[in-house]
Amino acid sequence: MTAELTTEPDPLVRASTAHGVTTLTLDSPHNRNALSTPLMTQLLAALATAVADDTVRTVVLSHTGPVFCSGADLKETAAAFDSGTVPAAMLGEVLTAIWECPKPVVARVAGPARAGGLGLITAADIAVCAAEATFAFTEVRIGVIPAVISATVLPRLHPRAAAELYLTGEVFDGRRAERIGLVTVATPADELDATVAAYCAALVRGAPGALAGAKELLRRRPTTTDFRADLADLTDRSTRFFRSTEGREGILALREKRPARWVPET
Repeated sequence: MTAELTTEPDPLVRASTAHGVTTLTLDSPHNRNALSTPLMTQLLAALATAVADDTVRTVVLSHTGPVFCSGADLKETAAAFDSGTVPAAMLGEVLTAIWECPKPVVARVAGPARAGGLGLITAADIAVCAAEATFAFTEVRIGVIPAVISATVLPRLHPRAAAELYLTGEVFDGRRAERIGLVTVATPADELDATVAAYCAALVRGAPGALAGAKELLRRRPTTTDFRADLADLTDRSTRFFRSTEGREGILALREKRPARWVPET
């Protein structure tokens, strides 16, 4: 059964959950899913709801309309100039929520993404795009810089590609996005949903606590240059997981040749 979540009469972000996967769909096609304050507010709330729900194991970030996300809502930003506020500043909260989400996040990108939209894509753990989708860091062409999104973009992108694309603002396609690390894989448009579904089917087989722990490893920065101290910390983490309830159940399930108890029923 699929559960629908709508928090406002005219939601800009829609959520549905089935078989352990919550799909958060940007639904503001009239402005190409621009990162307006209302959209980001709803996205943060929907993501928090998914995190709090123990039945949700994986989150997919998707979209309606031909464009994944056009970046900041420039109309809203221009209207706020006189007040001295910049609505796009909320983007940092959104990127943090996706980046630090204890559950795997998969970005499903069927169409173009620009500027801040690339921040959403790189904040996700796995990103699947249509090969025909296009991307660009357009900030310098309107007199600004891709500062906030650099927190998630630069750890993903190859340095030479980042320098070229940040400075030129040129458009590139899904195949190049894959080659430079912006996305995990670029696939023909008619295979996009099947590819996303395959990733989700693999992710929900992971134990919730272990997935969160693995994400911590991926974000981890050693606090010391001492190799032995660093290895001791990693050994302690490994030991705790092997001794955990999940670790014991996983090993028992493997020995008994059955699915672990955390695997959702299909």
